[in-house]
Amino acid sequence: MTQIAVDQPAASDTLGEALVQRAAAGDETAFARLIAEHNAAMARVAYVITGEREQTLDAVQSAWTIAWRRIGGLRDPSQVRSWLIAIAANEARQLRRRQRRIVVTDISSQMVARPADPGENADLVDLEKVLRGLNADDRRLLALRYVADLDSTEIARVLGLSASGVRSRLARLLDRLRTELEPGQPGQRTNR
Repeated sequence: MTQIAVDQPAASDTLGEALVQRAAAGDETAFARLIAEHNAAMARVAYVITGEREQTLDAVQSAWTIAWRRIGGLRDPSQVRSWLIAIAANEARQLRRRQRRIVVTDISSQMVARPADPGENADLVDLEKVLRGLNADDRRLLALRYVADLDSTEIARVLGLSASGVRSRLARLLDRLRTELEPGQPGQRTNR
């Protein structure tokens, strides 16, 4: 008769936790494996928050430095992914706050070379404009949910909120985005 183990951690979970413990003990190879496993997710979240490649790279680099110093204090090694993403999101948010600047893109040469089709990529331009208008905290919330694919419970742990608070904040934010993207809103296109 075959017995089925109940509440046994998956082999990959156990390996991941062992990797975190080795990294916490100063094993640079284990830490390098964590970087290989989680760097891309951290960069995606940081990019959504900063909107700029250079700031993204700076935020992720800073996050790894912090993670190296603090990994020994990680209470639950099974939560390493959300912990690392939270660090990257916080660093990106801090960078964006410190380096508030307006980026001006010269599009005149592009317009001369080929006149733009009024409907071409309009929805993406509208979405990008609305996202850039959000504050860093709102962008972080969207990044944690839709880029890092964290659920409300994981986001709540990262942000120090309740899961229901995260869901409420996210619902209000999504309603606001929908309203701002609707045709006929001030500053929006009406030629759809």
